Amino acid sequence: MDISGTKKRLLLLLEYLYKNTDEEHQASTNDITLYLQEQGFVIDRKTLRNDLNLLLSMDYDIVTVKSSPNRYFWGERAFELPELKMLLDAVSSARFISEDKSRQLIRKITSLAGTQQVPELKRHITAIGKSKSDNKSLYYIIDTITNAINLGRKIQFQYVEYNGRKEKILRNNGEVYVLSPYVLYWNEDYYYVLGYSDKRNRVTAFRIDRMKMPEIMEEPAVEQPDDFDITAYSNKVFQMFDGKEVEVRLECENGLMKYVIDRFGLDIETEELTEDIFVAKVAVELSPTFYGWVFQFGGKIRIVGPDEAMQGFQRLVDSFTPAHS
Repeated sequence: MDISGTKKRLLLLLEYLYKNTDEEHQASTNDITLYLQEQGFVIDRKTLRNDLNLLLSMDYDIVTVKSSPNRYFWGERAFELPELKMLLDAVSSARFISEDKSRQLIRKITSLAGTQQVPELKRHITAIGKSKSDNKSLYYIIDTITNAINLGRKIQFQYVEYNGRKEKILRNNGEVYVLSPYVLYWNEDYYYVLGYSDKRNRVTAFRIDRMKMPEIMEEPAVEQPDDFDITAYSNKVFQMFDGKEVEVRLECENGLMKYVIDRFGLDIETEELTEDIFVAKVAVELSPTFYGWVFQFGGKIRIVGPDEAMQGFQRLVDSFTPAHS
């Protein structure tokens, strides 16, 4: 018995079924034997049936459709077609992934589908029209930060921003930032690392695509504060802009509840004021970003307390109004 030949035949059979079949594209006994014959293996129906039974005994999900002749297809895959489409959407639209890396990932994701499914995935890929990161070291940065988190070490890095001529420059004349990283966090199309800043003496966030290649330090990371909660932090910081944290009362029209929940979650405290109005109490950090979010609703969401939040919003509005001479 040629064991090496049997192994090769089984591998070819697996490859054929995985690449060429699914529930909508089934292969008959004749299809399979013809394919194997083209690869140099002439077998009868009994041998094919024994091969398929062996693969089934090894938990390969090969489905048999009883007919004359029988038909076969690969059943459950690691990723179903809708799941692959979601992954493609995420990769295509994620701003922190560069164009080149997006194309590489799309090719790899597409290769997980059967041959018959690939055309449908290609039709699904569309141009999102969003600007993409030009930081080609992103994967190495993420890997370094992940290693630092696993090792419980601090990282040090420089931070990049743009000047008025769209030129990259180092923030604060090349200052080296030191951070005890806790978690990587994807927010509003950007990727961040959240951790404890030695300089600021609190948890803060940095955008990964704006970091120069970080280095893992020998110094142990500061332990994560007991009261640190990533969801609460995201709601308070509000798109990663710093400001003073306060509990704000928002008076909102009922039709805007979905936007309030999208932003602050289901656990926020709300109270029905009238049939058309409710009040939400939310903990945020007062910042132009928070005020800008309120402003976009054109008065249908109003800040009604505390005074410092109301005054801060009014100062921002006044800053856009030319002073009278």
